[in-house]
Amino acid sequence: MSPSSTVVADPDVVSCALAPRHESVRTAREFTKLTLNRWELPELFDDIALVASELVTNALRHALAPAAVPTPEQRVSGWGRRGAKAPISQKLDAGDAPSPLIRLSLVRRAPQVVCAVSDPSTAGPVAREADFIAESGRGLHLVDSFSRSWGWHPVTAGKVVWALFDLSCGEEERYGGR
Repeated sequence: MSPSSTVVADPDVVSCALAPRHESVRTAREFTKLTLNRWELPELFDDIALVASELVTNALRHALAPAAVPTPEQRVSGWGRRGAKAPISQKLDAGDAPSPLIRLSLVRRAPQVVCAVSDPSTAGPVAREADFIAESGRGLHLVDSFSRSWGWHPVTAGKVVWALFDLSCGEEERYGGR
């Protein structure tokens, strides 16, 4: 590419590299909030943030080897620590940070928003039988309940799990009209 070439970034397609740490779930919610506010879609925050949290949690739990998600004692300082006051922009895509294993992407294409999480596993997500006593295992049921539709696709370096949201649907249509 020549020095005079211009690359125009699409403001309707954004992504966030996430460290293989449990705190990345919070980072995903913060990134989602910033993005939806920038797009002037704050009314979608609750649903999309919940789904993003579930998809990132699933990637951390099921797509990464247990050793890839460090305990608090094993954390790398390049990604910051829980409670750190560094802004999100300093935590994401840090130049000296390890290569991301998980990526959250948000895409706005009227009349929809897509929330997608990529991870290195080739195994597809599997919804478990609902166990109302268990503390986990309801993530994909929540994704299904709060999004218009969801699915996954294999990619060269793993998979992408996505959820689709409508930009302009009322509460009745969103939850009752499936």
